[in-house]
Amino acid sequence: MKKSYRISYIFIILNLFFGATFAQKLDLKESISLTNQGRYSDAIASFKLIDTSNADIEDKALWLFYLGYTYNLSDQQGLAFQHMAKAKTIYVQLEKLSDVKDCNLQLLSILSHQNDLEVDKQSIIRELEDFISNTGNEDLNVKYRVYREIGTGYLASDLIENAEEVFRKSYKLSSSKDDSLQMSFDLMNIGTVKKRLKLYDSSLYYTKKGLPYLLKINDSLNISYNYNNQAEAYKYLNDYNKSLSLFLKADSILPNENKVKSKIIFYENMADLYEKTQNFKEAYLATKTKNHLEDSVNDIGQNLAIESIRNRYAAAEKEEQLKVEQQKKKQNRNIALGLGGGIVAISIFAFLVYKNTRRKQRIAEQEKELEIQKKEKILKDQELNAIDAMIEGQEKERQRLASDLHDSVGATLSAAKLQFDHIAKNRGKLESMDELFEKTGSLLEEAYTEVRSMAHLKNSGVIATKGLLPAVEKLAKNASSSNGLSIEVQGFGLTEKLEGPQEIAIFRMIQELVTNIIKHAEATEAHISITQHDDMLNIIVEDNGKGFNPRKMKRTEGMGLHSIEKRVEHLEGSLEVDAAPGRGTNILIDIPL
Repeated sequence: MKKSYRISYIFIILNLFFGATFAQKLDLKESISLTNQGRYSDAIASFKLIDTSNADIEDKALWLFYLGYTYNLSDQQGLAFQHMAKAKTIYVQLEKLSDVKDCNLQLLSILSHQNDLEVDKQSIIRELEDFISNTGNEDLNVKYRVYREIGTGYLASDLIENAEEVFRKSYKLSSSKDDSLQMSFDLMNIGTVKKRLKLYDSSLYYTKKGLPYLLKINDSLNISYNYNNQAEAYKYLNDYNKSLSLFLKADSILPNENKVKSKIIFYENMADLYEKTQNFKEAYLATKTKNHLEDSVNDIGQNLAIESIRNRYAAAEKEEQLKVEQQKKKQNRNIALGLGGGIVAISIFAFLVYKNTRRKQRIAEQEKELEIQKKEKILKDQELNAIDAMIEGQEKERQRLASDLHDSVGATLSAAKLQFDHIAKNRGKLESMDELFEKTGSLLEEAYTEVRSMAHLKNSGVIATKGLLPAVEKLAKNASSSNGLSIEVQGFGLTEKLEGPQEIAIFRMIQELVTNIIKHAEATEAHISITQHDDMLNIIVEDNGKGFNPRKMKRTEGMGLHSIEKRVEHLEGSLEVDAAPGRGTNILIDIPL
């Protein structure tokens, strides 16, 4: 009795959930219409004729769902389960939780009619329970449907206590909506649970409680099933006469259309009751009626089998016709492709001619650009030569100053030394001792003045005998006393002296960077790192000063940095400036050796 009213309920589900989809999926509409008409064989044949080879994955899932649903209605639960499970797999991949839920509901419906399928019903029930826990309170219809099918699944899994709990939840929801049909189903399901628990009085109570709702809406089919369930309860309570009268009442109300199997069950029960009450004649008549109905079912089965063969033949003819039409379409498509291919070939040829012309133009433009680059390189080399000449001139000037220091200051100090020697030899013997001391002091003062004047010329500090690192250390020591600045120098791998001009140029760059720190950075700490690799000299000069934005600096404001850039470029090296306002400045220079 359970299957028929649950199938009616499934129609309600499909109309609610997939109603909008019917209008969009025109290729499924005819097949679904046949299913709704109860022409399941025609519907299945129609579904199979639909070409899903080029359908997108979501349309394929929808096709599988409806075909599986139709198989279930036609009592082919094995095929129904296969197609519905495939549809569910696709919806899981697409993360369409609502569609997964509907597949699970259908799977439970299929399993409740065929328990011999080796399937883990509990996993499906758990998925539905997880779905219901994440469903908002406003989705009462969805919750009700899920509770109903979960309860049915528990019944099929023999988890009777769980089934009763879920059916009570669904009854609470149907009561809140005042839905007579659903309330009657829930009460009858609770009655079924009680019957399975052999609590026949409770089973009868809940079954009777559901009857007024069916009478209210005059649902003769389910009224008949309700009387049947009451009759079964009275039978187990040994009230055979009451049970028999209710079976007869159920039989008199049950419509004849497609309900032969239900009537067979009624007459089988009635025959059993007549026998228990010693009314053997009526038992014989009831058994005879039951057998006649079974024979008619067999005849109907044979007719359905013949009709199914005829439908399959018609479907095969239709499929062959579709193949012929597709072959014609394919021929037309090939002709169109041939014409299109010719047009494409001409287009490609024209494109290649155009592309070749453009390539020649680009080659000419590249040659012109190379010529410009050559001219720029000549101008750059001239500029670098000018810088080299300037450096050479500076070195010559410093050599001249060193010579003057030796000749002028050396001579003055030699004179002072002679005076001191003379005083030392004639101590206490000379009358003009004060005059000699005064003259000697004047000579020393003169030497000091000359040395101080020359020191202010900022001699390079590159001591030929000591090399680059000592000169930089001396430079850092002298600069560290300026404005509270502390400069640390570290050298790595400087085992050999560099070439003279190269060493001087590198020192000049470091000297210029230190000068920039003193003048502009407002730093308290600076660090100079000089590392010599096999074929490369790496210089890092960093400070914790106020920093600057290299992109916004005007060329006139950065002449010192521009000069360093030119020096580095002349030495075929690279320079990188990492600076920003408020976070100091890092200068990285790499010079090939």
